[in-house]
Amino acid sequence: MKHKPLHNIYSKDILRKKIEAEDFQRTTISFYRYVILENPDLLRNELYREWESLGVLGRIYIAREGINAQLSVPEFNVQKFRDSIDARKEFKNVPFKIAVEQKSYSFLKLDIRVRNKIVADGLADDTFDVTNVGTHLNAEEFNKKLESSDTIVVDVRNHYESEIGHFEGALLPQADTFREELPLIIDLLQDKKDKEIVMYCTGGIRCEKASAYLKHHGFQNVYQLHGGIISYASEIKEKGLDSKFKGKNFVFDARLQETVGNEILSECHQCDQKSARHINCANPACHILFIQCLSCSEKFDNCCSVECQKIASLPLEEQKKLRKGKAASNQHFSKSKIRPKVFELYKGK
Repeated sequence: MKHKPLHNIYSKDILRKKIEAEDFQRTTISFYRYVILENPDLLRNELYREWESLGVLGRIYIAREGINAQLSVPEFNVQKFRDSIDARKEFKNVPFKIAVEQKSYSFLKLDIRVRNKIVADGLADDTFDVTNVGTHLNAEEFNKKLESSDTIVVDVRNHYESEIGHFEGALLPQADTFREELPLIIDLLQDKKDKEIVMYCTGGIRCEKASAYLKHHGFQNVYQLHGGIISYASEIKEKGLDSKFKGKNFVFDARLQETVGNEILSECHQCDQKSARHINCANPACHILFIQCLSCSEKFDNCCSVECQKIASLPLEEQKKLRKGKAASNQHFSKSKIRPKVFELYKGK
């Protein structure tokens, strides 16, 4: 008997058509838990079988240290999915964070991967107590902390996330990755150990490690926003609280952002007009993430530069040939493929 493959076998075009043909709504859910998992590889295959049968899509990382999941679940199967989670003692009663916006699809396929860590933090966990985390705050408690002059609010996300939205008065480290950001935060706060440090991130998982890391470095009064910006957005809506968050919340799925505040804080990387529209360059050899307004989107055909626009306009076969050569390595962007370097060419001049 031939076994069904435990991975996606369809192209992006086919996957998009399948999503577009669905006649039901989906709910975007995220959750995480630090818990020792004895056999991540076996668990990965079991979860794939269970969740595929429920029509679940998403990106899930599993490691010995736990699970980190962002998912798209058919509305009619949300309870069955909850039951499948609670049936495993390692994940029982894990809090779900429900997206505040369900405007479009968030994932095309189910992708479950086994990794060394569920968040790439670059830390040696055996050198400090990772369970000694900061005090968790709900939305109301978090707002009160922001009013205190003794509080320093720290955004534990990457620069391209905080660029489009953040809390008022927050410290915004300019880092491309979480791994880069942790030592940078320590340096920025080195003479602030007597202050109350209040941290936040997208869904809470990065604050778990970051708060423990700060306490290891001598910071005693460390707090973190429980459930991150996602839970904060839901809670202020449910309780009618004032939102201290301005702008958009960057999310790591096809939606790229959720609206929390109506403010537009960022600017188009090509013309400097106000915009919070993240997009990946339409040149497959580049694919850099940047902010582009609708006017520049039309002018550059969703590309980040004139050169990428020229390449993206070529026949597909010619593009493939170029990607095998020098053109596949765009010299105008950082190796991180996140932060554009603004050259005259990039500005379209």
